[in-house]
Amino acid sequence: MAESLAYLNGQLAPFSQTRLPLSDQGLVLGASVTEMARTFGHVCFRLGDHVDRLYRSLRHVGFPIELTPSAFHDTVLDLVRHNATLIPAHHELGVSMFVTAGTALIYTGARGRSTARRPTVCIHTFPLPFELWSEKYTLGQHVVTPSIRHLPPECLDPKLKARSRMHWYLADEQARLVDPQAIALLLDRNDNITETSTANFFIVASGERVITAPPRNTLQGISQLVVFELCEALQIPCEQRDFQTYDVVNADEAFTTSTPYCILPVTKINGKPIGPGRPGPVFGRLLSAWSQQVGLDIALQMTRGATERLAELEASA
Repeated sequence: MAESLAYLNGQLAPFSQTRLPLSDQGLVLGASVTEMARTFGHVCFRLGDHVDRLYRSLRHVGFPIELTPSAFHDTVLDLVRHNATLIPAHHELGVSMFVTAGTALIYTGARGRSTARRPTVCIHTFPLPFELWSEKYTLGQHVVTPSIRHLPPECLDPKLKARSRMHWYLADEQARLVDPQAIALLLDRNDNITETSTANFFIVASGERVITAPPRNTLQGISQLVVFELCEALQIPCEQRDFQTYDVVNADEAFTTSTPYCILPVTKINGKPIGPGRPGPVFGRLLSAWSQQVGLDIALQMTRGATERLAELEASA
């Protein structure tokens, strides 16, 4: 059976044979910057934006990779073209890209000095797991504000997309104690809403005004940027400012944005309904406009794809 390929340090190999050494600082220290893109119709969506952000992160942390942004971009496209032939035409790929700090000398000593400052570069793809999100387009998500706070920008610039995410893991674990299906929505030290572990968070208030957290506190998402553009096209007011849990509880609606699922409604916070407790009209307009932009019904693709993937899993059990 054909297997997807992965890129690691200049080499293409079957995914199952691609290995990181245990001495890699991405494993030892979590010293890794990352991006994730996705396809629509097997074509990468806004890949240029993701690669540009990755290279901004690389300049910030000082990982000197040999690939130029253009070469990196082309490598992703080549990998996607090959791996897309291994999935159904109406399914999609997620594209994971990450760069680590390279070898940790404590595990390798003098023999590792030649590779100690040589970053590890990896690109791989995976079929998008539609079943993780398909029902949430109609049921919505439940967000919980745990005791763990958002990492202050004084500690790590939020513009950096990194894989050092233990606080997010613990926050989501706390949220699941409240509701096994919930996700964590972190507050900063001043009780302002920030983001979830994988998504930007928005509320809709005062009729049709879309509000999300300011850039000083949160990663500026590519999907978040799409919402800004769609709001402008639809003449929906949109702003970035601080707001609190009180404002979420009293909002008309809420939603999150993230690369794999684009946009999903949020219908509860800390067990309380947001608005009527169901997806709202602004979410619906944005989802419809996004679907039109990419040339397919995003929610319908998720629903059909989830049904097919679950049926395949059941048949192979």
